Amino acid sequence: MQPFTYSAANEARDATRLAAADGGARYLAGGTTLVDLMKLHVEQPTQLIDINALPLAEVTELPDGTVRVGAMVRNSDLAHNAIIRARYPVLSQALLAGASGQLRNMATTGGNLLQRTRCLYFRDTAMPCNKREPGSGCSAIDGHNRGHAILGTSEACIATHPSDMAVALIALDARVRILGPNRERVIPLGELHRLPENHPEVETTLEQGELITALEIAPLPFAAHSLYLKVRDRASFAFALASAAVALEVRDGIVRDARVALGGVATKPWRSRDAEDALRGAPTSVESFRAAAEVALAGARPRRDNGFKVELAQRTLVRALTRLQRVGDRAHQ
Repeated sequence: MQPFTYSAANEARDATRLAAADGGARYLAGGTTLVDLMKLHVEQPTQLIDINALPLAEVTELPDGTVRVGAMVRNSDLAHNAIIRARYPVLSQALLAGASGQLRNMATTGGNLLQRTRCLYFRDTAMPCNKREPGSGCSAIDGHNRGHAILGTSEACIATHPSDMAVALIALDARVRILGPNRERVIPLGELHRLPENHPEVETTLEQGELITALEIAPLPFAAHSLYLKVRDRASFAFALASAAVALEVRDGIVRDARVALGGVATKPWRSRDAEDALRGAPTSVESFRAAAEVALAGARPRRDNGFKVELAQRTLVRALTRLQRVGDRAHQ
């Protein structure tokens, strides 16, 4: 690691001012991604601002039914929170599928959203990587790209976004509260992460010094009927080859509303509104689910080693929808 300074913040606004004044500053929460990248010399911050003392570790229900999740809530606490488990099971399931218990005990809500790709070329400083060194090239495009993205890619980057939690949250229409040195703003989660296009090094819409302080999940009654399904090479806490976060509102065998998001296949948490549109008004049949899955992957751009992900993601989505509908059928028996 290169030398860096360390500061501990007790107030969120103070933390943002420190970060805004130093372009090389990074916030330190659980450190489960940042510290690893520092050891690999991928991240080389000039200053670490420890935000663990900030009062952002509560899950609260607001008067209108919105659930606010502080950015410092640990993944373990969020996964086992009674409100989350009852009203948003897809989120609890995604968190429990995402990492080992030890990592969940350290990892935070805000940090999970901002974790960086596990692309091996990004993490190997001997290899060209536009995300790490803009303009150097993307080694994955012509290299080993079995685990890489097939949606939202560009000729500059095909790295996959790694978060399970973010996939569930984008299906739930979550919003992000952001604090800067001079203002506070709230944006839909879908506007937080950028597509790589020609600048994959710019991963989010956060400005220098801005700090995620909370997530907000609005009331969505049928989100209680939701599910997260993850397909991976091994069962013990591997990253997704494909995953699906789904929620259904069904009446008389017809889908009245739906939420569909995919993970493991895109450069950012990927919500498929086209698949949702295909499901609305359709019967809860395998044929309808397959049609929606085809729509969801219509824009896929597979590379040499990851073409299998197109069918895998489609099958994962169909299985998730089918499994969720069976749960609903049993509940009404």
